[in-house]
Amino acid sequence: MKFLYKILLWTIIIMAAAFGFSGYFLVNFVFETTLEREIDQALDGSNILQFAFETAALNVPTKYDMLQDIAVEQIGAKLESSGHGSGRLLRLSNEEKEVLYASEGFPGDTALLQEIGENTRIWQVIPQGDHYYIQTGIMVNALDRHLYLETMENVTRVFEERSTGFTVYRQVTLAMLALCALVLFFICSWLTKPIRRLTRATRKMADGDYGYRARQVSNDELGQLTMDFNSMANTLEGTIGELKEEVRAREDFIAAFAHELKTPLTAIIGYADVLRSRKLDEEKHFLSSNYIYTEGKRLENMAFRLLDIIVTKREQVDLQPVEAGTLFGYLEDMFAGNREQQLYTSFQEGTVYAEVNLLKSVLVNLVDNAMKASEPGGVVEVFGECQENGYMFWVRDYGVGIPAEELKKITEAFYMVDKSRSRSRNGAGLGLALCVEILRLHHSELVIESTVGEGTWISFLLPDRESIGEIL
Repeated sequence: MKFLYKILLWTIIIMAAAFGFSGYFLVNFVFETTLEREIDQALDGSNILQFAFETAALNVPTKYDMLQDIAVEQIGAKLESSGHGSGRLLRLSNEEKEVLYASEGFPGDTALLQEIGENTRIWQVIPQGDHYYIQTGIMVNALDRHLYLETMENVTRVFEERSTGFTVYRQVTLAMLALCALVLFFICSWLTKPIRRLTRATRKMADGDYGYRARQVSNDELGQLTMDFNSMANTLEGTIGELKEEVRAREDFIAAFAHELKTPLTAIIGYADVLRSRKLDEEKHFLSSNYIYTEGKRLENMAFRLLDIIVTKREQVDLQPVEAGTLFGYLEDMFAGNREQQLYTSFQEGTVYAEVNLLKSVLVNLVDNAMKASEPGGVVEVFGECQENGYMFWVRDYGVGIPAEELKKITEAFYMVDKSRSRSRNGAGLGLALCVEILRLHHSELVIESTVGEGTWISFLLPDRESIGEIL
């Protein structure tokens, strides 16, 4: 069942119960009030008849001094006919509670008569067929004699009014419920409209339309829920976009990895097959063996680089202070044997907070890439300078440069601007990807600027201890 109909149904049930109970108590209250008034009137009328009877008994001739039963009957008939009865039925009984006079139609039940005592007046409501009566009883003292006077008054009208009240109230209640149901339907439909919009938006998103948004139509809780839903949808869309990009990057990575493996493996297998199946002269044997060795080293280097990237993504580093001079001295020693390019260093003394081995790997990779991009005899420059919030490194070359459209891709694994040039120097396109991951652990990132034909400028800032604390 829809939420709209649940609200409507439960509201109607509650209203029906409220109307039913309130109507029952209202009609019953009116009935009891009216019946109580009729009882008071019946008792008052019984007192009047008592007084009239006693007064009439005083006017009885002396021959009726003992007030014979016949006199009682005559006085009762006289009271009934004279109007003192006001339409009531009468019944008179003697001391032995034997009936001396009874109006026509007075029931023969004597239960109330048996309960009449001195100085008491009692009453009861009795049904007779389709009619209801108030029966009263009182003792009459006349001429040294105790008599019992009973009256009956028809109050069927009161009960009929109660029945009519219930009938009318049921009709009014049903009409009101029908009207309220119609009004409530439109109100509930209007109130639940934002929910239906949210439901439609949810279904759209479930079907893959992550750009769909629910329209906010109010500023209440449902409006806030709509805003929160749209905010969640924005976050979800962004997350899904990131996941798609990550999946694409992984697919590209796998494709590139497979390609990088296929080329050297094919060559290694081919040259190995030649070596085992043919007798070659010394020169060809050396060339084949050298190619196998070169490609094998390239595979080894690629495997180690991949391992470094995987490990770097998973580990946390312990940042320790290291002097900048130590790092630059290490670089000079590493590339001292390079005869094709010149390494020029210039740095300002200062303290760098890093994992020293990982940072050395970053610097070596950047310098190595710069030398691979440089022509023989070219110059690679490395600078270091203290900054307000850390230590800045720059690596510059005057080589071939990187096209602007390639700058965003060069940090991806296996991506190479000039594949033939990189492979000729045992490159696999993993150095910059490794640098990015290492610098991420150091709360830093690469900044790359390049101009084709003029060279490339790469920099990164390692934050000091205070800046690292603020970042964390």
